[in-house]
Amino acid sequence: MLADLIDAVVGGDTHRDTHALEIATPAGAVIATSSISNDEDGFAQAVAWIVEHAPGPRIVIGLEGTRSYGIGLARALAAAGLNVVEVVRPRRGQGGERRRGKSDPIDAHLAVLAVLRMDPDRLPVPRADGNREALRILLGARRELTLTKTRQTNRLRALLLAGDDTDRGLARGRLSDTRLAAISRRRARAGENTEQAIRRSEARRLAEGIRHATRDLAANKKQLADLVAGHAPHLLDMTGVGPVSAAQALVSWSHHGRCRNDAAFAALAGVCPIPASSGRTTRHRLNRGGDRQLNRALHDIVLTRSRICPRTQAYIAQRRREGKTDREIRRCLKRHIARELFRTLQTTTPATTT
Repeated sequence: MLADLIDAVVGGDTHRDTHALEIATPAGAVIATSSISNDEDGFAQAVAWIVEHAPGPRIVIGLEGTRSYGIGLARALAAAGLNVVEVVRPRRGQGGERRRGKSDPIDAHLAVLAVLRMDPDRLPVPRADGNREALRILLGARRELTLTKTRQTNRLRALLLAGDDTDRGLARGRLSDTRLAAISRRRARAGENTEQAIRRSEARRLAEGIRHATRDLAANKKQLADLVAGHAPHLLDMTGVGPVSAAQALVSWSHHGRCRNDAAFAALAGVCPIPASSGRTTRHRLNRGGDRQLNRALHDIVLTRSRICPRTQAYIAQRRREGKTDREIRRCLKRHIARELFRTLQTTTPATTT
């Protein structure tokens, strides 16, 4: 356990305005406690406080919310050369709330105990900053843009279907940029009633919104491609892997050491086989857990390879002859692709996070 290898441990309960800290021995005995403000002065105070009370140089700091309220403190401690790990917030009732009550110092002590129980070979290091964080931000923006565009497209089709013959004709085909431009150029006609005028103006607004979202998505994809090409260009050389799926693989993988092997990466993606055998039936089923965004990226790669890769097409045909369903075949392909992605990331991605 980690307690056998360190001189002291620090636990932190982070909040919007203040953080509660506790430093303890490897046996869990409290050495000192402190409360700091959530700003640069408080971070400097925390570093000086840890150096003053630590009985030795081997210190591990466990913080809650290292990508939320504790992100500033986590960055300051890491910049000072201290080891920071992520501590999961205790569930309601865990830790004896009924017996001990609930307070920030108690939560800081629970963070200390959680760190002491950790496996030193599998420390939950906080998610990396730098290029990977930039990719995560772009992927979040892309999901929001895609949802917005889908909602606007559905509303525009509903408006056109309830309009006149011209509107219904526009709704039947694909809403290409040319067709959207034609909708956005339409102006009020003489003799229109209030409903028709409102329908036309709303359709014009939605068409413009869809065109803007399309341009933003194209710019977003270019940014993702540039970042991936600069950080892990070998991903883009893999068949079926585009900028979006490569960026998601990088973000989920995060850094060297987060996943100990390709099986752990497959479990993270929710593509590891789960036994579903009974009696004479021996089979595995799909995994509904894991990182669903990474799972979606693997699904997109599978669909692309199924269309353009002869090797994948031959594999699918062979599996069908063996009696596998298409769903089971996709699960097997996702597992193979997860292995390929993990090995590529492990061997070609630099250890730095910037």
